[in-house]
Amino acid sequence: MLKQNSSPASWTKALKVYLDPRVLSMLFLGFSSGLPFGVLAEPLTAWLSDAGVQKTEIGLFALVSIPYSLKFLWAPIMDRVSLPILNRIFGRRRSWVLLTQGLLFFSIIQLGMTNPSEGLWWVAVFALLVSFASASQDIVIDAYRVEILEERKLAAGAALAINGWRLSSWGGAAIALMFADLMSWQVVFFFLSAATGVGVLAILLNPEPNKVISDNIVYIENRARLELKKRKYISDQTADLFVWVYSSVFCPFIEFIARPNWILIILFILLYKFGDAVLTVMKIPFFLEIGFSKTEIGAIAKIFGFPPVILGALFGGLLLAKIGMMRGLLVSGVLMAASNLVFVFQAWVGYSQEMLAITISIENFTTSMGTVAFVAYLSSLCNTAYTATQYALLTSFMAFSRTIMTSGSGWVADNVNWPVFFVLTTVAALPGLILLIVLIKRTQASIVKSD
Repeated sequence: MLKQNSSPASWTKALKVYLDPRVLSMLFLGFSSGLPFGVLAEPLTAWLSDAGVQKTEIGLFALVSIPYSLKFLWAPIMDRVSLPILNRIFGRRRSWVLLTQGLLFFSIIQLGMTNPSEGLWWVAVFALLVSFASASQDIVIDAYRVEILEERKLAAGAALAINGWRLSSWGGAAIALMFADLMSWQVVFFFLSAATGVGVLAILLNPEPNKVISDNIVYIENRARLELKKRKYISDQTADLFVWVYSSVFCPFIEFIARPNWILIILFILLYKFGDAVLTVMKIPFFLEIGFSKTEIGAIAKIFGFPPVILGALFGGLLLAKIGMMRGLLVSGVLMAASNLVFVFQAWVGYSQEMLAITISIENFTTSMGTVAFVAYLSSLCNTAYTATQYALLTSFMAFSRTIMTSGSGWVADNVNWPVFFVLTTVAALPGLILLIVLIKRTQASIVKSD
């Protein structure tokens, strides 16, 4: 855990960390991570709405984000396998980053060349490919960030990476929506694909990390290898394969499920932002249906809604420092759930730019609070011996709630009116809050017992 230090010299030194070129580069790598998510969110749903696709089918497109939920399955491969040729030139981490960024460039261009009016099959295929490339890029960039920065600079690097992610996922989506009123969606997707060059430049200007395998993992592998080689019927190659699978795939999971309350923790991760995720899938079709143009949504919902995101993140960090992580999670979760009810008033008012600004500002502020609290919680769960794989596993559970679990949101919106739908999104947030209260009580009980 980080030690808090409030002395003036300490704060001055902390601020200077942001001037480190490697720390600053995390802003651009975060930008590269957020761009595909922006493509798969508002621009994709707005494009499908323009093409006359039914809300039920739009809701089902949430399923293309499944790779974000499953990325832990191939995280060990990207963590340990070296790419031929590219590895000799760029190193293991940078070569994987460049490969995934190249795949993103190709898949976003191909997505823009499809036509939803003629059939949704190829739209779904390339949207899924964008999602897969994006999830893979996230795996290796997260690991790269941890390995390239000194321990005291990790927090600053993470902060800039998150801000870069927000800039591209929110700002990119806003610009895409506004440009879509002026030019074809094919051109819009081409410009989005070109923006992947930001991440390419950042990774080329940074060095390869000196060390990608922790001492802990090396010790575990060597011990397992020695045990296996004692058995004469197992060849050295087979022993090495078993060791790799054991240390890369099984150890991170075994360590996690050995913890108390691990089932409750996973359920909480799945449900904490469920209500917010259901709302996110359908809010752009809702805005379009009540009369807002894509330009208005881009300007009000994104550009003018960005300051509340920054302020919400700052307040969320302050809140956790003031009252603690678990209670901060609870307060943020309650505010996130309550903010969904503002959309009920938006549905009653209908077309009103002033009301839209209020709705988006409140929702952005509370969602940002919840995101900061949630990311801090997930990070605290990771064992430093298995950071990349465990973080991929935990974020996969988080992503699951906004993919498969939200795929029926369009069907619900088709069968109830908008005010009822938004009330239901608030109800959907309650199970996660109840689980959090249970976890808080169990944590307090274990502390008392240990005393």
